[in-house]
Amino acid sequence: MRSSLFADWHGVLKDGWKSPQILLLIFAASIPIAFEPWMALINNFAVDEVEFTALERGILESVREIPGFLAFTVVYMLLIWRQQTFAILSLTVMGLGIAMTGLLPSVWGLYFTTLLMSVGFHFLSTMEQSLSMQWAPKQELPLVLGRMAAVASLGSLVAYGLVYVAFEFLQAPYWAVYLISGAMTVGLGFFCWSFFPRFKEDNYQTTKIVLRKRYWLYYALEFMSGGRRQIFVGFAAFLMVAEFGYRPEAVVALFAANHVIAMWLAPRVGRLIIHWGERPALILEYVGLIGIFVAYAFVDVAWIAAGLYIVDHLFFALAIAIKSYFRKIADPSDIASTAGVSFTINHIAAVTMPWMLGLIWVASEDGRMTVFLVGAAMATMSLGFALLVPSSPDQGNETTVWKSGVVQAAE
Repeated sequence: MRSSLFADWHGVLKDGWKSPQILLLIFAASIPIAFEPWMALINNFAVDEVEFTALERGILESVREIPGFLAFTVVYMLLIWRQQTFAILSLTVMGLGIAMTGLLPSVWGLYFTTLLMSVGFHFLSTMEQSLSMQWAPKQELPLVLGRMAAVASLGSLVAYGLVYVAFEFLQAPYWAVYLISGAMTVGLGFFCWSFFPRFKEDNYQTTKIVLRKRYWLYYALEFMSGGRRQIFVGFAAFLMVAEFGYRPEAVVALFAANHVIAMWLAPRVGRLIIHWGERPALILEYVGLIGIFVAYAFVDVAWIAAGLYIVDHLFFALAIAIKSYFRKIADPSDIASTAGVSFTINHIAAVTMPWMLGLIWVASEDGRMTVFLVGAAMATMSLGFALLVPSSPDQGNETTVWKSGVVQAAE
């Protein structure tokens, strides 16, 4: 067991502490350390301190997703800053937005701080994705992404622990928790700036928006992934509360269990993708998700629903294969631009799907069943796309050709 765990992390420090991979791990940990406290408290803060109604809460969610739609504009930022510099700047902006949240307890103040936080969050996430694809060797990328996912889960657990201690034992006010969380994030930004050298960027990155026909399958996989994740994030946990009466502590325990398992599993998923290839990994993910979404539609036992939630989370870890697939087919100069474009594509569903499916949920007696069967249908479509991923994807071999003239492998 110990040797297996060492194998998952072997080579992380081969280039020392001031290496690109260590910086990527810090980015991966910093996002949940900053964002999870914001997310855990925002509903209570908005109602208790700012007196939000459902209308303002809905507007706030739309405001939060605006930078996700605008992630493609990252290419213009790269005309001014190097990617590493822009990532650190984004980390600092995210921290500032969170630190200011509790200090501006008004409707417009919360809209402003949320937008500021979200700009930093989405641009950092875009740069994290781009830099991981460029700094990690192509064949090792799934393992590197798995390690980053494990560290992100650790960061989430640390964040949950800090919030729990602050409210359970210290009776801290909202503004203090937000200020400390944001200040920690800003501190991480200054640490990354001062501790790490400016790493060489081996490949020139296109500083214009790139949309290529030969990446169409990657775009489709990203869009479907965004839609399915919205169903999972928006309605799976809601099912626990609305249908089975889970208390907040039970929901937090469920989240924590997911992160503990992910810390152990994510690097192994990366190794599995390296061993199997992207196509079998994606097929396994989508077949599993079809079954899980169908089960969500009909489950009527609380502990079974909780088990589905955990297994659901584990299957989503296989989505690492989408990024690994793109890394193999991409022109290296397209990575930064396409990372921004894919983030925008992924976020199309973030605005369009939640309110539509929420309307379906409340509009009929079978609404819950319909919502999760929509998820099953999207997973089925994703499975169809996964079957078009070649066994050995590469530039010029982006898709399988099942009918001459229907799918073109390259531009």
